[in-house]
Amino acid sequence: MARKVYVSVLAGFNTEGQIRPLSFEWEDERTFEIDKIIDVCRAASLKAGGIGLRYTCMVSGKQVYLFLEDNRWFIEGKD
Repeated sequence: MARKVYVSVLAGFNTEGQIRPLSFEWEDERTFEIDKIIDVCRAASLKAGGIGLRYTCMVSGKQVYLFLEDNRWFIEGKD
């Protein structure tokens, strides 16, 4: 099973109050810009466990799932 890697996220809000993550800081302190958000839905992390809002993002040409669970952001990390 994968682990939850909690990350710091820089996010913005639109005029309707919807949150949009812009970048995140990985556990080694590298910062990654989110190029595009493809989808936002309520979903479970099948690899690391937990449920929340799942942001399907494009980061440097790769698809990344960024989860917002109980006001904390995480990404599924390898063991």
